[in-house]
Amino acid sequence: MPPVTDFATPLDAARLAHLVRSHWRIEVLHHVRDVSFGEDASRVRSGHGPQNMAMLRNLAIPLLTELGMASIPEAVRWVSYETFTRPLELLQIP
Repeated sequence: MPPVTDFATPLDAARLAHLVRSHWRIEVLHHVRDVSFGEDASRVRSGHGPQNMAMLRNLAIPLLTELGMASIPEAVRWVSYETFTRPLELLQIP
């Protein structure tokens, strides 16, 4: 019996596994953006604002992860203690 999917053509196990992993990678990213940056509660809703903020959050996640701290909120707090110098250090700007 062929596997049941919503696709017009049957998928082999490797392709289906790849699609599932890709889906969950996006879900994890959205979860991190919402939990760490409160994206769902953001009041930026008009024009290009939401896309611009999502782009900045997507840029910040790997930069903050590189700090090696236990969590992204902890890294955000560390950066926020010196708002004029630490973001520049994070971006490796002298």
